[in-house]
Amino acid sequence: MSVTDSSLISPRIRDSLAAIHQRTLELIVRGAPLETVLNALCEAIDALDPDLISTVLVADPDGTRLWPKAGPRIPAGWKQLITPLPIAPCMGSCGTAAYRKERVITHDIATDPLWSGPAEEYRTIALRHGLRTAWSVPLMSETGELLGTFALYYTKPKQVGTDDLDLLEKAGYIALIAIERDRAQTALTNALAAVGKSESELRTMVDMIPQLMAVLDPDGQTMYVNQLSLEYTGLSAQEVSTDYRRRVFHPEDVERLKDERARALAIGEPFENEQRARRHDGQYRWFLIRYRPLRDEQGRVVRWYCTATDIDDRKRSEERVRNENLALREEIDRSSMFEEIVGSSPSLRHVLTLVERVAPTDSTVLITGETGSGKELVARAIHKKSHRASRAFIRVNCAAIPPSLVASELFGHEKGAFTGALQRRLGRFESANGGTIFLDEIGDLPAETQIALLRVLQDREIERVGNSHPIPVDVRVLAATNRDLEKAVAAGAFRQDLYYRLKVFPIHVPSLRERAEDIPLLVEYLIERYAGKAGKRIRKISRSTLTLFQAYDWPGNIRELQNVIERAVILCDGDTFSVDETWLAHDPKMLDGPSIAIGTSLPQQQRIQSETERHLIEAALAETGGRVAGPKGAAAKLGIPRQTLDSKIAALGIDKYQYKSR
Repeated sequence: MSVTDSSLISPRIRDSLAAIHQRTLELIVRGAPLETVLNALCEAIDALDPDLISTVLVADPDGTRLWPKAGPRIPAGWKQLITPLPIAPCMGSCGTAAYRKERVITHDIATDPLWSGPAEEYRTIALRHGLRTAWSVPLMSETGELLGTFALYYTKPKQVGTDDLDLLEKAGYIALIAIERDRAQTALTNALAAVGKSESELRTMVDMIPQLMAVLDPDGQTMYVNQLSLEYTGLSAQEVSTDYRRRVFHPEDVERLKDERARALAIGEPFENEQRARRHDGQYRWFLIRYRPLRDEQGRVVRWYCTATDIDDRKRSEERVRNENLALREEIDRSSMFEEIVGSSPSLRHVLTLVERVAPTDSTVLITGETGSGKELVARAIHKKSHRASRAFIRVNCAAIPPSLVASELFGHEKGAFTGALQRRLGRFESANGGTIFLDEIGDLPAETQIALLRVLQDREIERVGNSHPIPVDVRVLAATNRDLEKAVAAGAFRQDLYYRLKVFPIHVPSLRERAEDIPLLVEYLIERYAGKAGKRIRKISRSTLTLFQAYDWPGNIRELQNVIERAVILCDGDTFSVDETWLAHDPKMLDGPSIAIGTSLPQQQRIQSETERHLIEAALAETGGRVAGPKGAAAKLGIPRQTLDSKIAALGIDKYQYKSR
């Protein structure tokens, strides 16, 4: 049977099926009977929708009839009628799907021609029991043998959707695993019962089992593996008897399980372990290995029979969850910036509008802006508003990682890939799989790593250091830089093709001096935050302090403002917030005045601010003879950029030329 690409499945269906798959696998591993496993599967599927009824039918060995094996909600009268159900070209959904060996969808049993003729009786009974829609998928082994069918019934006519097909295909695949496992166990039991037969007959029987199997001597040395194991490993029958374990299993696991396995073999009781087995293409996958002893009449172990169940998807999922939890703990420890974007200036509102537009997409975003301007906050806002919000947000500071370790940090490495690589490690991209990775200071990425990142953006694949096998990843990339990447491209320091791959959707975060009108809100927010942490109650802000803040150009942006306020709160003794003017790099002349109460309406603050700014600017222009730029100009005297002063002069309607004649 075909299995739909998991990237097309809705998060609800995907998460539900992941949980169902894990529970079913646990039942299989514990050796639960087939009927118990399949009924548990159907119960979990039925719980997704009150109008949904699922069932599993198992085929006769001769492939002529189907027998109900599971389906707790199937009406008794319908179950009795289809026990057994003939396999024929026009026999409802299940009988026809088994005959055609392809999926059959019946949108309305009352009108579908597959339920006419020989199936007319089945139509009547189905409708009588409230079954209106039937979808069925055949369960086919890798060798093309029909093992049964998995079906979904609805109690009302229903058109099939993408989620419905995904549910049908994926749930059917889980049922197929359970049936194949049961057949393998049955075949193994029969093989053990026939141990008195010749070795060649036993090997033939073991070869027929559709599961990786091995026969060991009493000391645990491999004597024989079945045909499927040879195909998986790519070894010949002659190579099996020569150190098979070290040829096939991961060296780390061989060493890790060496003593434990030896003790279990000496005890002679059934045991199991988890280890990685090398596939013929060199890749390792995780398997659950179960060992069962065969004893002679005196109770001595004469053989060990081993079966291997592929659990690689489960192990990778567990490892991904561990990495996501680690990333979450790192983020909880990191509190270098405040939690929300504060402000209402036009430039900031423009940024937030862009965030709203791009967040629901998977487009790559390049965030530019000065150091400390809040680029990471914008990246987090994009992630939180995206469909990936429930998955990991992994931050990587490219400038903080030594160039020789950047590739390993981003893409991971294999054991022994370089000096110090004592074990395999997943990179940040694999940790972010399904979520978002934020590459801060992307302009500092080494040239060789730029090439690897370009491939990730183009092909959505990574390669661990020390391994050339591509690994697919589903990660949204957000990048940020305070550098001019266009100049870096022109200078040959940054790849042009990577620059354009990153700049799919550019967002520029304005500096704090470009949104000075947000400073009063930011100051109030940060004072409340740090005063709460320090256990202080600050009710007022010195007006001279607020004016000083708005006149200062804040080269460190919000981060610098944050640090200044935290320091001032710690030193503050009363309920009025103020700062020492000498803390700031520039020292514009400020007028002392009455305090402004925290919580004062913003329009009133803006009027006071405008009057104070007009006075300061006019005084500076008078002292400099109307000169704005230059070391002796008004901008330098006030400690703000020339462009900022020109903007304020225009906004306040000041005639700077009148001061030139004085």
